[in-house]
Amino acid sequence: MSAVTNEQAEVDRLPLEEIDVSQPSLFAEDTWRPWFARLRREAPVHYLEDSVNGAFWSVTSHKLIKEVDANHEVFSSEAGGISIIDGPPEGTPEGSLESEEGIDNFIAMDPPRHGGQRNTVSPAVAPRNLANIEPLIRERVIDILENLPVGETFDWVDRVSIELTARMLATLFDFPYEDRRKLVYWSDITTAVPQVTGDTGMDMEQRHAGLMECAGAFYQLWAERAAQPPKFDLISMLAHGEATKNMNEDPKLFLGTILLLIVGGNDTTRNSISGGVVALNEYPDEYQKLRDDPSLIPNMVSEIVRWQTPVIHMRRTALRDFELGGKNIREGDKVVMWYLSGNRDEDVFPDADRLMVDRPNARHHVSFGFGIHRCMGNRLAEMQLRVLWEEIMQRFDKVELVGDVVRLPNNFIRGVKEVPVRLTAR
Repeated sequence: MSAVTNEQAEVDRLPLEEIDVSQPSLFAEDTWRPWFARLRREAPVHYLEDSVNGAFWSVTSHKLIKEVDANHEVFSSEAGGISIIDGPPEGTPEGSLESEEGIDNFIAMDPPRHGGQRNTVSPAVAPRNLANIEPLIRERVIDILENLPVGETFDWVDRVSIELTARMLATLFDFPYEDRRKLVYWSDITTAVPQVTGDTGMDMEQRHAGLMECAGAFYQLWAERAAQPPKFDLISMLAHGEATKNMNEDPKLFLGTILLLIVGGNDTTRNSISGGVVALNEYPDEYQKLRDDPSLIPNMVSEIVRWQTPVIHMRRTALRDFELGGKNIREGDKVVMWYLSGNRDEDVFPDADRLMVDRPNARHHVSFGFGIHRCMGNRLAEMQLRVLWEEIMQRFDKVELVGDVVRLPNNFIRGVKEVPVRLTAR
């Protein structure tokens, strides 16, 4: 019996009502597959009465995730936030921005508030601007790749995944380039809280200090951009946008929006860059397909985003009683869409656990969400990944995994901490 079959048998012996797919250890150890497979098979809408995050419904099938995500009139982002946790993170210092009602941003808004905020910054990632920014992305990708050590072991996450996303975040915000890694740090501490990592010993005072440093840096940038003619960076757009120009007067909204844009620009691209290398090493025959036909890169990018699923879940709160998948959701119930599970739904993606660089329906994934909250930066993320792999394939015959992958214990972001690799030149 294979290890996968053994793991599934062990999970299948558990009482269904005790299945808790929110355990951070499942993602740190990469053992989540049989847990979600059972829920998709037996209870695609599943109620857990008690957990460290309270009671919640898990929605795990591709079809039902899309149904929830598209129905913002019943399933609200604003009523309870977008993550499985309720209220501010455990250990949040009293008097901090998060200590009462938490920070605010447009991904955690319902219409009509949502549209005005989102529409202000969406032009930054419109097709015309992406066409203008692609040469810059390629230039920075080439600079990173040309300075990698061929034939030596190094950490792909640090040298490539983090470095490329840090450079692009600095560009999008017109943030001081020499301080670009601060953006990655602020993104990391935003999504690392005890309820999603399981780390109850986390230094929340230090986290709070980091977030305040972020707020201070961006208040300074805001003042500079507001006093200048409009430019085409995200801060300038917000400072001059009709719906957002007074955002700096609301500290929770200000910091929440900044952190949303930082996390959105960091996590999807960064962890898909890392996950793509892991996946191609796990399925070497698919890597060979790519060598034989580099025109598969755009489709492979979609498949990597599906296979990795950087954002594991999104949460909604029911505004009224509703029947979903034959189960009765009550007003006020917490409903969690497990995107990672939806992207492994065999009814949509045959042999779903396998990476297939030529998968015909790879773009049908739900990694970017569905409906009005679909990630506005999805095309930018895809373009960065495409350009990166175009340049990788021109230089290296193989990016070889030569050690253990280290993953983060986090039920919200599917993070990859270390990927030791060795490059073979073409």
